Amino acid sequence: MRTVLVGYTPDEFGRAALRHGVAEARLRGYGLVVVNGSRGESYVDRRYAAPEELLRLEEGLEGLPHEVRQVTVPDVADELLRVAEETGAQLIVLGMRRRTPVGKLLMGSVAQRVILGAVCPVLTVKPDTEPA
Repeated sequence: MRTVLVGYTPDEFGRAALRHGVAEARLRGYGLVVVNGSRGESYVDRRYAAPEELLRLEEGLEGLPHEVRQVTVPDVADELLRVAEETGAQLIVLGMRRRTPVGKLLMGSVAQRVILGAVCPVLTVKPDTEPA
């Protein structure tokens, strides 16, 4: 089955990516794969969704073929690219946050690395946008 892959974080950026990813999957008649990942570098990672948030997320996907994965990996960008390849994703959707050039240099950018490494189109969205 053809899929749309969403890189999800439990914040306004991840929710925007999910809204757009669901809209694209429904429009195209594709399945949806949602990946929430963390590098596991600290005890509390705001990018790692709580179990109750993932449950609410899944309830909102009823009627749409989907899979939700939560992973702890050394590199989230590499994992998104790996899952895109594994699932044959036709589109990757990511929420985009504004970062300074210095911030990108020092900490890297998952979105930037996915955009540059993906073999399929990548849609980046901002929180204040709605799917067309």
